[in-house]
Amino acid sequence: MRIPVASRTKSVNEYYFSSKLKEIEEMNKLELNVINLGIGSPDLSPSPETIRKLIDSSSSPVNHGYQSYKGISELRKSLSVWYLKFFGVQLNSDKEILPLMGSKEGIFYLTMAYLEPGDEVLVPDPGYPTYRSVSALLGGEVTAYNLRKENGWYPDLNELENGDLRKVKIMWVNYPHMPTGATPSKDLFRKLVDFGHRHKILICHDNPYSFILNKTPLSILEIDGGKEVACELNSLSKSHNMAGWRIGMLAGSEDLIRNVLKVTSNIQSGMFLPLQHAAQQALSNNSEWFDKLNSEYVKRREVVWQLLDLLGTEYDRDQSGIFVWAKLKSTSDDYKFTDRILKEANVFITPGSIFGANGEGYVRVSLCVPVHKFKESIERIKRIR
Repeated sequence: MRIPVASRTKSVNEYYFSSKLKEIEEMNKLELNVINLGIGSPDLSPSPETIRKLIDSSSSPVNHGYQSYKGISELRKSLSVWYLKFFGVQLNSDKEILPLMGSKEGIFYLTMAYLEPGDEVLVPDPGYPTYRSVSALLGGEVTAYNLRKENGWYPDLNELENGDLRKVKIMWVNYPHMPTGATPSKDLFRKLVDFGHRHKILICHDNPYSFILNKTPLSILEIDGGKEVACELNSLSKSHNMAGWRIGMLAGSEDLIRNVLKVTSNIQSGMFLPLQHAAQQALSNNSEWFDKLNSEYVKRREVVWQLLDLLGTEYDRDQSGIFVWAKLKSTSDDYKFTDRILKEANVFITPGSIFGANGEGYVRVSLCVPVHKFKESIERIKRIR
């Protein structure tokens, strides 16, 4: 007997990287030793102080119980101090911050808190596939908005306003942008906040890449009136090399945090206390921490540029974040191109089309492997060209 699956699952497919990693796993069983340049999972460690804090806190027998749904006050205060120091944004730690087990979790909770079946959601194309899939799973009508190279990978708000926005409830934005590496400006954020006010749309800004190869971290909450119509997700995954630790946050108005908490408190039971203690420690990292981290990414990116030159691509050298986005010169079939590189050179890079129609003909390379792995990838690819 087969139990019918929920119809909502028909609106999405298995996440691309989930299925691709299975394929890579099978290749590695055959001792093909695939070099994975596709996933943005930092291979570097958090600060030694952060790791020690986790160990020390985990050693206490009283730190293993359920925790507050809002996170401990000390962590919220640390997040507030961090936002003020690096973004110049004043957040009330009791009312305007909600710690999360990763910002990906926040995408789901925000959508669940605000989306009614049939509401429209604006998602970027190219953009993070989870914005689209979560919206579809929860009954939203997904409308992709175009990001184009000629517009600096910024949304064309005039183009959007020529359409019907009456049913739009949420707009997802993400700067520094993944996958293109485009960085934001205060003018962009002012226009987005104004757009949200005029059309009564919640602007959800996903902001995990601010500190990677980017000298001017910005928050949409810096903008006057931003908290009234916008919220921001952030994460320690990329900025502090803590992707597997699953530590993120949501910042926004007191009303927004209260509404999202209604959802989170019915689904999860709080973050492991030693992780919260370790997150506090990580948030105390100074500018030198980010400078050292970025110096390593600079070295890696220079070798990635060599790899991309070998592949016959064109790219912008001013990108930020932990990826490099490049346009193929020889073909627009990025799936076929990357599959050939995987099967013949045993090197995995990401096809741009997984991020939307405007990603067709592009590839994305992660900076999350050591320099020697990039050099080995270059040698492998040379052998098949």
